Amino acid sequence: MSGDQARLPVAIVAGLHTDARQAAVEQILRRVPGSVALHHDLTSAVDSAVHRTVRDAGGLLSSGDAPLVNDCACCALREDLVPELLRLAQEGKYRLAVVELWDSVEPQAMARVIAASGAPLALTGVTTVIDPALVLPYLSNGDDLADVGLAAAPTDQRTVADTFARQLEYPTVIAVGEHGEDVEAADDTDHALLAQLTPGARKVRVDSGALGAVLLAGFDVAAAATRVHPACALLPQECDEHGVSTLVWRRERPFHPQRLYAALEDLTCAGARSRGRFWLADRPDTLLSWDAAGGALCVESAGPWLAALPDAAWEMVPAERRLAASLDWHPEHGDRCQYLTFTSPDLDRDGLLTLLDSCLLTDDEYAAGSDRWKQLPHAFDGLLDPVT
Repeated sequence: MSGDQARLPVAIVAGLHTDARQAAVEQILRRVPGSVALHHDLTSAVDSAVHRTVRDAGGLLSSGDAPLVNDCACCALREDLVPELLRLAQEGKYRLAVVELWDSVEPQAMARVIAASGAPLALTGVTTVIDPALVLPYLSNGDDLADVGLAAAPTDQRTVADTFARQLEYPTVIAVGEHGEDVEAADDTDHALLAQLTPGARKVRVDSGALGAVLLAGFDVAAAATRVHPACALLPQECDEHGVSTLVWRRERPFHPQRLYAALEDLTCAGARSRGRFWLADRPDTLLSWDAAGGALCVESAGPWLAALPDAAWEMVPAERRLAASLDWHPEHGDRCQYLTFTSPDLDRDGLLTLLDSCLLTDDEYAAGSDRWKQLPHAFDGLLDPVT
């Protein structure tokens, strides 16, 4: 064979819900003839190696160890993944290679690695397997991965909640798995929370038998990255169902840095998950990302707003970013805006709206103009690079 026919389809299956993820992989192996699963177990990294297994529906085909790279298990996975997939492709007898990621490994990073490898590999699907009954407990878990034995490297400072959130929001397919023996069955609230947090993802039940076919449909790595980029992320929509609410808060004027900083703790804890982009009066050219889960907030610079760029630089900006900016273009502020979403059971919508609005510039402060805004106290210098 030649061309696309010679390429080995590769699908990524991720998830912190280990039992559900493993059950999903077994279903794919049984349902898709000629499929094979590649898994790197980072648990064994304490022995200076990552253990690799390759199996099909009949059982184990091969196993081996990949040495750590700079004491980093995840780095060993990156180094070993593509060569193993290329070996499987060269054998020429597999219809689908399933990359089952270890618990805390995030699919976006591995999708980039596989996509960059080129022929003869074709990334055709990415899914995270979710037990709906565990969505809220995991989003509320602020424990460091290192403290629960799930760190992928000595320098891994992620938490359970933020890792789970990224696993949840990146894929185009969410595989809904059965609950384990020690987990109560999911109820309507659990399913509503999952649905509101993943508005753009197709939901497929693991036991439906359709997951393998869905993961052969194709996957666009660039489009997936755009969906989670702060400047043009596909965020949850306004909703209130089965006790779970999503509040979409959009405003045009900037935040007062001191008042917002003083409200950060209350805002961070207001919802199980909150995301979006925002701007501060003293940093009018900087697009800031808001990412909160598990009672912890990450605020980062995501580069300049398009309105802060010279016209000549726009051609270097992805078309998706320009389109997202044009939808909310303000005659004075351009694409600068407040766009935050909060999703949670029992969300205090009225209280949250009042608190958010109180952090904006007042009419008098707003009327003073941008030169005066830049003179406001730089309350976020401890979280961001100092204003110069």
